[in-house]
Amino acid sequence: MCGRFTLTAEIDLLMDWFEIDEIASELDLPARYNIAPSQEILAIVSNGDKRRAGFLKWGLVPFWAKDPSIGHKLINARAETVPEKPSFKHAFKKRRCLIPADGFFEWKKEGKQKQPKYIKLKNETPFAFAGLWEKWKDDKGTPVHTCTILTTEPNELMADIHNRMPVILPEEDYSRWLQWDGETDALVDMMKPFDATKMMAYDVPTIVNSPRNDVPDCIEKVSP
Repeated sequence: MCGRFTLTAEIDLLMDWFEIDEIASELDLPARYNIAPSQEILAIVSNGDKRRAGFLKWGLVPFWAKDPSIGHKLINARAETVPEKPSFKHAFKKRRCLIPADGFFEWKKEGKQKQPKYIKLKNETPFAFAGLWEKWKDDKGTPVHTCTILTTEPNELMADIHNRMPVILPEEDYSRWLQWDGETDALVDMMKPFDATKMMAYDVPTIVNSPRNDVPDCIEKVSP
C-alpha cells in the first residue's frame, strides 16, 4: 500500500518537470515531509490539451457514494482489480491523474516492531504516482474532489519491506496515462512495479509514525 509520502520540491521545479501548463489560483505548496490520507494533495490532470495542477483530497469518494466517509477506505486502489471494481472503474476510464512525490514511507515488520523506511529514487528527482480522481457532490450540490493512489506487486527492493508498492510511472508514460480516453490494455501495462535498480530505501525515525509530525527529521537517515 501507500499511506504516507513526501513532496518537498518547489512549485517552479514541479511545473517544469511535469510540464504543467496551469496551476490553481489558490495553490500554496510548502515542503511536506509526512503527507497522510484525508489531506489535500497535489495532483495533475489533463483536458487533452493542457496539464493543470491543483489539490485533491486523498481518499477517493465515488460519484455514486451516499457517504463521503467511504474515502477513508479508498486511499489506494489495487492495479489488478481497478478496471472492474465499482469504486474505481469509472475513474479508471475517464479520470486519471499524476500525483507528484519525491519519496514515500513504508513500515517493515521486524519481530514485534515496525521500522519505518523512506523510499526514493537514487537520482533524487521528483516522480509521479499513478492516481485516479473523482468529483462527488453533497446534498447541497457542493462538489468534493478526491483521489486515490494505485498500488501493485512489489519490485525486488520493496519485496523485502512490504507486499505492495505504489505504481510509479516512468516519465514516458505520463502523457498516455493522462489521455482522456486511454486503451485499457495499455493502461494496465503501465501499472507495473517500477525499476528497483533506480530506487533506494533507508531507515528513518519513528516520529514519522504520527502524521502530526511533518518536519525534515522524518526523512533523516538513522542507523539500523
